[in-house]
Amino acid sequence: ADSLSAAFDGLSNEVVVVDNGSSDGTQGLVAERTDCGLIQSTNIGYAAAINLGAESVEGAQAILVLNPDVVLAPGSVRKMNMALRQPGVGIVAPQMRGLEGELQRTLRREPTIMRSLGLGRTKLESLSEHYARDEDYLTGHPIDWATGAVLLVSIECHNACGGWDESYFLQSEEVDFSFRARDLGYQTVYEPTAHAIHIGQQSGYSNAVHAMQVVNRVRFYRRRNSVAASWVYFGLTFARELTWGAFGQGHSRHAALALLLPSRRPPEIGASESVMPT
Repeated sequence: ADSLSAAFDGLSNEVVVVDNGSSDGTQGLVAERTDCGLIQSTNIGYAAAINLGAESVEGAQAILVLNPDVVLAPGSVRKMNMALRQPGVGIVAPQMRGLEGELQRTLRREPTIMRSLGLGRTKLESLSEHYARDEDYLTGHPIDWATGAVLLVSIECHNACGGWDESYFLQSEEVDFSFRARDLGYQTVYEPTAHAIHIGQQSGYSNAVHAMQVVNRVRFYRRRNSVAASWVYFGLTFARELTWGAFGQGHSRHAALALLLPSRRPPEIGASESVMPT
């Protein structure tokens, strides 16, 4: 919150903190501030929290979706807002860096069967969902989607999409939103002059979170593709997680089981009880 005033650089704004059932003193810290409001909630998920925050603000032209572990550079929101005002743009993602100044490769391509193989290290566009090359982050350009730690969304785009899909709970909600926006003619763009520092993983990364990521990505793919293609995507994703699990990645072993056995899936996402999650 301390970085927001300089980041908005004079833009009119209203800051709302949606507290998803925290137990770390967040409510007390927010209550002591005069520059932001607080919405208390149970843990309803990331997408639902975004919707709740958006519903509480009237007259806004855009919504800044912001993780609590992000520090924005001065003027960053103003620069994102300039990009957002370009015709056809509905979502803007900034350049993200870590605490040591290292570039975080947060830009993504559309999930495909070939990109589900887990061969992103090749940096080949056909095999990598990540934009992995440094040159991909030098200039602004349209993207398929970006990780959701910081996104500026026009209220027109948000309302046209009917908000964020709360069925994902956590992980893949930003993928879904960007593609539903694209279906309606709203473009997602990357703005490299807007900078943010993402401390990362302050909300924790666990077996359950990785399982949500993997299962929700299959759900997303199934909702947009044929049954046959979805089973291929499912099979390759399962094989990838199983392979990584065999090489000692415990999160991947957990995710492989969650794909194969509906009873092992995180209950928060409400996935179907069929093997193919929907």
